[in-house]
Amino acid sequence: MKIVWLGHSGFRIEIEDQVLLIDPWLAGNPLFPEERRAEAIGDATHVLVTHGHFDHAADTIAIARELSIPTVGIFDLMSWWESREGISVIGFNKGGTVRLGNVSVTMVNATHSSSIQGPDGPVYGGTESGYMIAGEGHVIYVSGDTDVMADMEIFNDLHAPDIGLLCAGGHFTMDMKGAAYAARTFFNFKTVIPCHYRTFPLLEQSAEALKQDLPGVRVIEPEVLVPIEI
Repeated sequence: MKIVWLGHSGFRIEIEDQVLLIDPWLAGNPLFPEERRAEAIGDATHVLVTHGHFDHAADTIAIARELSIPTVGIFDLMSWWESREGISVIGFNKGGTVRLGNVSVTMVNATHSSSIQGPDGPVYGGTESGYMIAGEGHVIYVSGDTDVMADMEIFNDLHAPDIGLLCAGGHFTMDMKGAAYAARTFFNFKTVIPCHYRTFPLLEQSAEALKQDLPGVRVIEPEVLVPIEI
């Protein structure tokens, strides 16, 4: 399995027979080298979207059209994109599970907000979510944008993820201290990879606090387009 950070909250996950793009915001992302776009999206099989905000969903339609691949996410947003944009979608909802080849993806709750910028202001974009992605003997928890939630205890009981891709930049989501609290209180991760940080000055720039608060957990500060092999 390879997990490749695309900057901000974007990931490329090569798992089983699938190449999943998670919230791939590439154009305009200060951390992403746009000349390497083809490398980042090559051979992708699906795009998974956690919510409608531009820094998670802005490139989705273009990538889905370019590669002729389905977009996966909350039913409301997927239905809207299918009808307005004509892209192939897989819409489902929290608690639901879909099979993508040999990979199992379950949608879980998050606490944040979700909208798309329309001509007259924000447009409802379905509700925010996270994912449990299971394959190759691992379960990856993609938190999406969220604060700490008591729901996370249930997530661990039901799915037992060993890898956490956790938003941790603060301001818009939980910060490093919050992410560490969630990890040690509700989960039994072996590996944690922070995201939604370093992109802008108002976000946290280092994961040192996360590392200090999670002794015994492999905390990896990712580098853009450098594969992490699990």
